[in-house]
Amino acid sequence: MSDFCHVELAKMGSAISHKGVIERVEGDRAFVRITQQSACSGCHARAVCSASERKDKVIEVPTGGQPFTPNEEVEICGQSSVGLRAVWWAFVLPLIGLVAVVMAGSASGWTETWCGVASLAWLVVYVGVLYLLRDKFKREFVFFLKKLNTVS
Repeated sequence: MSDFCHVELAKMGSAISHKGVIERVEGDRAFVRITQQSACSGCHARAVCSASERKDKVIEVPTGGQPFTPNEEVEICGQSSVGLRAVWWAFVLPLIGLVAVVMAGSASGWTETWCGVASLAWLVVYVGVLYLLRDKFKREFVFFLKKLNTVS
């Protein structure tokens, strides 16, 4: 991890970082493409293994007033607790709600079909609420950008 991430996040705790490339810049926001790799992506047999997986993700990050250009290499830094909160909102909370709906439906005497329909309805409502709160999440899950390959 770069010194930049350590300096920016020293007050906040441990940090995570990813290298990426600027796709585009819109106002004070940069859209950075990072490659997310599975844990086994460093294995020498990954080319022939079906378990190895790579995905490109585009992340919207505030520029902090710095000028960035498309195709520029950057590093994205953030708190590790941001990742834990994201897992909570994206996976843990919907799973708890899903199980609760199925259990409540079963306890109420619903058939398995209606329990399944109700749990899917719960997920649709939950995703809708997340969508409505997307601006709040953008402010809560903050990342920093650092230019790479610059001469000081």
